[in-house]
Amino acid sequence: MAEGLLNGRHIMVTGGASGIGRAIVEDCLAEGAAVSFVDIDVEGGQQAVTELKQQFGESCPVSFARADVTKLADIQAAVSEFRATHGPILGLVNNAGRNSYADPVEMTEEEWDEFFDLDLKASWLTAKVVLPMMREAGTGSIIQIASIHARMSYPQYFPYAAAKSGLIGLTRNMALDEGKYGIRVNAVSPGYTETPLLQSWFDQVPGSRERVIEHHPLGHIGKPSDIAHVVSFLLSDRAGFVSGAEWPVDGALSARFAS
Repeated sequence: MAEGLLNGRHIMVTGGASGIGRAIVEDCLAEGAAVSFVDIDVEGGQQAVTELKQQFGESCPVSFARADVTKLADIQAAVSEFRATHGPILGLVNNAGRNSYADPVEMTEEEWDEFFDLDLKASWLTAKVVLPMMREAGTGSIIQIASIHARMSYPQYFPYAAAKSGLIGLTRNMALDEGKYGIRVNAVSPGYTETPLLQSWFDQVPGSRERVIEHHPLGHIGKPSDIAHVVSFLLSDRAGFVSGAEWPVDGALSARFAS
């Protein structure tokens, strides 16, 4: 692989088979890292590996394992496999998650717990497994993929906004706890980003794409690569004094609605 911001690093990405996660995997590889990623979508993960090897060459250091990141045993098994293949994981991107729309009365306790297990608890579980390697090495970087909906929201978005707000709180406190080990922890908060999930929403709501774009001062929606470039920077030594911060990547959308 070519020299880059992450040359020689081993980075792990959760939810890396598609969308923003896939873009992060690709960008980290382009910056010289060995990349391991997990996803619950086995077919999508295997297809991503095939396409990445076509792009970067058969010797490209990318590995995939099926894992449900809400289950500690799954994470432990994947991390053990990845470490045996590429060595200690010194960069972690907690990207796995999903949107949730709900009415505060109609949402069940089971739905709430299931959602928070993925969008908040899973990030702690994955860090819990990876942090000992970073502590032993005396260095490391963790990136939590949050959302601008932690700072601005819409009706019936309350589970998503609450979980992403919690993720930013987790980021700040983990940065305080891990700083003495030389470990940095930051959050990246994407805005509207061109992914299959967003496109499915646009397809269901006529005119929604145009209305969303109108609110963006830059006049367009972000691409997954826009998020990935910021993540690669924060994982790298160039961000060596950056920790405990939230980085919105939203084309100034949240600035427009800031109170």
